[in-house]
Amino acid sequence: MFSRSLTVFSLAVSCLMAQEPRDSRDWLNRGVAAFKGGRYPEATQAFAKAVDLDPANPTARLYLATAYLQQFIPGAESDENRQTARNALEQFQKVLELQPENTVAMGSIASLYLNQKKWDDAQQWYQKLTAVDANNAEAYYSLGFIAWSRWYPAYAQARVSAGMRPEDPGPMPLVPAREELKAKYGQAIEDGLRALDRAIEIDPAYSDAMAYENLLIRERAELRDTPEEYRRDIAVADQWLQKALDAKRAKADGAPGGGKGDWTAAPPPPPPPPPASAPAGQAAEAPMRIRVGSNVEQANLVSQVPPVYPELAKQARIQGTVSLSAVIGKDGRVAELKVLKGHPLMIQAAMDAVRQWVYRPTLLNGAPVEVATTIEVTFTLPN
Repeated sequence: MFSRSLTVFSLAVSCLMAQEPRDSRDWLNRGVAAFKGGRYPEATQAFAKAVDLDPANPTARLYLATAYLQQFIPGAESDENRQTARNALEQFQKVLELQPENTVAMGSIASLYLNQKKWDDAQQWYQKLTAVDANNAEAYYSLGFIAWSRWYPAYAQARVSAGMRPEDPGPMPLVPAREELKAKYGQAIEDGLRALDRAIEIDPAYSDAMAYENLLIRERAELRDTPEEYRRDIAVADQWLQKALDAKRAKADGAPGGGKGDWTAAPPPPPPPPPASAPAGQAAEAPMRIRVGSNVEQANLVSQVPPVYPELAKQARIQGTVSLSAVIGKDGRVAELKVLKGHPLMIQAAMDAVRQWVYRPTLLNGAPVEVATTIEVTFTLPN
């Protein structure tokens, strides 16, 4: 009896060992399968194994870094989220040690810093990226966005301090405050406008870059010394706003070359060869998470907090859709959220609303499972 039990045990161990990946390539394939299924923690473990077995493989490290980045939640201040960002940063930097001009790693590091509002670091990495890839429109656009992000809080506070309402025209009446802003932010504004000009030169239909041209020029008008100079800047800003709206309309109508116009994360690295199929007769593992279409999951929504339309987006007459990759937990609450694309002015408002949404739990064979899906939040201006 003991001998028979030992034989059965040995066979079971042998089967488990047969299922275990044999080398870095196999672990990489397992990670890719998990990554494509949205099982990022599982993918991270597999990619880490691949890296341990082949530390000089830049593809494995790039996938490991990207898996960490997929789990990072912009705006979340937990220790776990900060550690996830550090892990992603460390692996992207190791990729650059192996491939110093890897643009995916550079762009991902820059995006990571930007989403943490670390403007100096983000600007430095986008500048490095443009030095390697001079035709990267998104990098130049991001430099313009960073310039606006540095300047806007000071500009808004100065208007409040001057007793100005949002609808009050400029220029700003307090000369000392105006000169202080000009000295501190004037160069940043001009650098940002040059970066946006370059983004539009590369992609003449880049609607978001046009929208930020409008914002920076419109706000720079507040620093002008005379009403005539102010009105001249406002006229130029109005032209850029109209161009942005025309470009967005052309894109919505399906015109060719419709421009970028969306905030899009850096793509993951190319996948290695697909994994081999499971051995014949091997039972499929019960899924911990299933993927569901956005329309199907929308029908399970039982509590939906509407997003707050950002005031600045209203002023700039910007509308559109924010697309989010989401994981709905077994309890029906949003467990993970990642930006796929959308206008930067609307991303945070969309995420803040969706984090409060509640869904009817999804059952598989009578048991609740996690759901990976896409959520779209649309912002539409009233007529």
